Amino acid sequence: MIKAADMMIARRADTKARADIATWKMMAKLNGASALPTEAQAFLARYQALLRDMPEPKATETTIQLVYRGYYNEMGGTGVPPDVKAYSSDPITGNVTAFRRPPAPKPKSAAGPEAKPQLPVALIFACLVVVYVGVRYFLQ
Repeated sequence: MIKAADMMIARRADTKARADIATWKMMAKLNGASALPTEAQAFLARYQALLRDMPEPKATETTIQLVYRGYYNEMGGTGVPPDVKAYSSDPITGNVTAFRRPPAPKPKSAAGPEAKPQLPVALIFACLVVVYVGVRYFLQ
């Protein structure tokens, strides 16, 4: 029976192994493999040997599994490392929402049928004066 803690360690070890292999492969492509630690260089040499016998995806997955087992034991996993569900490289089509641009903002123009009629400032002031005078007249 696999414990939850071992499964968490397995997921972390798998994620780290996949990231490290991708980094090491990129370093090798950029001729920077000599700067990697000796352990990484050993795994890259094993990867190169696997490439001669099998296609690249299978050689990569085999190397990832080797590194994963090592990381699982280093991180404190007990027993045989559990199988972690491999990531699918197929594009996800079921739950994807297409990106849509937001609608363009409408230009603010004073002309047109939807334009608000604007009262001139003088008319508003005149109405306020009339209201004030009317209130003062009726209160006296």
